[in-house]
Amino acid sequence: MPQSDPEILFLLDLLDEAFDKKSWHGPNLRGSLRGVTARQAAWRVAPERHNIWEYALHAAYWKYVVRRRITGEKRGSFPLPGSNFFARPVELSEAAWKADVALLMAQHQDLRRAIVQLPHNLRQDAKKWRAALHLIRGTAAHDLYHAGQIRLLRRLGQGSVRLNAAPRPAARQSNSP
Repeated sequence: MPQSDPEILFLLDLLDEAFDKKSWHGPNLRGSLRGVTARQAAWRVAPERHNIWEYALHAAYWKYVVRRRITGEKRGSFPLPGSNFFARPVELSEAAWKADVALLMAQHQDLRRAIVQLPHNLRQDAKKWRAALHLIRGTAAHDLYHAGQIRLLRRLGQGSVRLNAAPRPAARQSNSP
């Protein structure tokens, strides 16, 4: 069912720019994962710290939670047991990593469908409508937050492999405001 409601289309654009569509700010969540190998995704900056793989599944889980909250769906339908953060890797393989990235992609598509199918009469209850909008906007912010963390982990992970590499020159400071 094509969506023509400008507010819904705006929310979808916001969500997609944060996840996998071209954005002005640099890599979005999907872009931050592009090219990451299973070994890179499993690398930890320190023991007990989350890795890229766990952030990807964490984002998938919260897309599920938001979808569930805006549709009223009952708990328990997320494909993995547990909640919030999922210890990964269970199996260090490219196939396992790709399967978990596919889960993230599927949860994003499921959330998009739920947004497109939001009942128009939901707007009659201002409190519920504001809550739904808040969750959807928050999902976009959540994706971008973790995209930044993933980019940082990628950089730190590269440094851990290339400790003897020559340092990169410092970025030039601009005097303009």
